[in-house]
Amino acid sequence: MDRRFSMWADVSSVAISGIKEKDSTSLKNGFVPSATIEKLPDKVLLLIFTYLPHKEIGRLARVCKKWRMISSDSRLWTHVSLRPDISGLHVTNIETLLALISVRFGPSLRYIELPIELITHTVLQELAYKCTSLTHMLLDFSTAMQLHDFSDLQTFPSRLRTMCICLSEVIFMEGFMRKIYNFINGLEVLHLIGTYEKVTEEEEEIYEVINIHKLKSAVPNLRVVNLFGIIFVDDSHVEALSSNCIQLECLAINFCNKFTGSTLKLLLQRCKKLKSLLMQQTSLKSEHVMAAEWDKTVLQELDITATELSTECLIDLLTRIPALRYLCAGQQDGFTDQVMKNGSKRAMSKIW
Repeated sequence: MDRRFSMWADVSSVAISGIKEKDSTSLKNGFVPSATIEKLPDKVLLLIFTYLPHKEIGRLARVCKKWRMISSDSRLWTHVSLRPDISGLHVTNIETLLALISVRFGPSLRYIELPIELITHTVLQELAYKCTSLTHMLLDFSTAMQLHDFSDLQTFPSRLRTMCICLSEVIFMEGFMRKIYNFINGLEVLHLIGTYEKVTEEEEEIYEVINIHKLKSAVPNLRVVNLFGIIFVDDSHVEALSSNCIQLECLAINFCNKFTGSTLKLLLQRCKKLKSLLMQQTSLKSEHVMAAEWDKTVLQELDITATELSTECLIDLLTRIPALRYLCAGQQDGFTDQVMKNGSKRAMSKIW
């Protein structure tokens, strides 16, 4: 991302300096060009600006009053990331952000990413009041050592269809989550991103920083759940989700290494619409996988990378999934020629 922003910065700097050089040369020669960038219609300039990252739009807003006016058009701010490491944009003042939400984002805003320092009750309430088209939100708590006080949080964006929460290693989320449960029952896609990459072998205690057993009751309409790298997630959490989210079509629990598969049978029985099951780098046990009723599913996508299943289990699994279209099974010592040979033609021939 930094390289892309650097590229745009270089391009715009060269373009602006080139315009200035041409203007000065033309004036010296007594020639005034009939077609200049100033004569482009506003709608054309607006279209050009839509191809630029927000950091670059902010730079170009300082060129002239016209460009500043165009850069403030809410149609350029429908998808906004305020995470500086991702977009290069960083708002340090809450009052400034509140003004942006009211004046620049408004009803046009559909997607927003907020870092921990901007996740306050005033910001969330302003988004709920002013950004009525907001359907996608990312809240990044990953670097948090302490949460803001959410005791005064009275409302929250209620039209969200997709929400992503980046969890902290040590901050318990229940105080915040309790405040938003009543507003997120329309969610269809939920991403909970854990701290798998930050965990060291020396760490002893593992904190259950978000209560999935309570969360599942607030989100009955989920179709996609992604629990990535959450070190405390085990079979009980998957069982809890399957008990209340029967519309589930995709479940990803990659890098949740406490999951053994003991609740796979229940999951497949309850979630009849499940089409995608991604279990990379989990601790699946062959006996649990073989106990599941794969032949009664509509499963189309399966990821069992680095799960150390036995050859017998792999043969049993691949011959019992009738609709399988995609299989990812890397780093499997048990995936031998025998697995390929004994896999039914019906199952294996449909895999992309």
